[in-house]
Amino acid sequence: MTDCAVILAGGQANRMGGGDKGRLVLGNQSLIERVIDRISPQVGPVVLNANGDLSRFDDLGLPVVADSIGDFPGPLAGVLAGMDWAAEQGYEWLISVAADTPFFPLDLAERLAEHDTPVVLAATPDPKRGRLPQPTFGRWRVALRHDLRAALNDGVRKIRQWTQSQGETLVIFDEGDFFNINTPEDLAWAERHLK
Repeated sequence: MTDCAVILAGGQANRMGGGDKGRLVLGNQSLIERVIDRISPQVGPVVLNANGDLSRFDDLGLPVVADSIGDFPGPLAGVLAGMDWAAEQGYEWLISVAADTPFFPLDLAERLAEHDTPVVLAATPDPKRGRLPQPTFGRWRVALRHDLRAALNDGVRKIRQWTQSQGETLVIFDEGDFFNINTPEDLAWAERHLK
């Protein structure tokens, strides 16, 4: 069975002045539409993780799930929401991608699925540290959701703090594959890159 996927769009976008960062337009499409178009051919069903009024995403035609842990605990809560949804759909594995990263690899899911450790994260080369994890891009065994929920309830917020305890595997991709848009300058760079 193909994996399912969650698009993480639950952040507060503080560096962009708030609002839904995924709704920023790049070229003729919003970032989130680009992410949907990029991940959909790689997986089975896709769910969106967001918070607040979920009906604002009705136009995308995807199911939307909110964090089950309050106070914006970060991307791990979005992964947990995706895991819970995946379990309801009968899936064993979940791929996660970020709504603000429009150029991630077209073979992301395939390459992550080559490893069957409980958590597999994307990473890029880093001249100083050797490799730089991209922890919002991963493949997660859905059965870990109870452990993840307990960790979040215990105050864990950093993704790697939890994934390393699960015996993560890092898969190296190209350096520019996970350029994410956090500032107006990033969006301007992405516009130039698109052309």
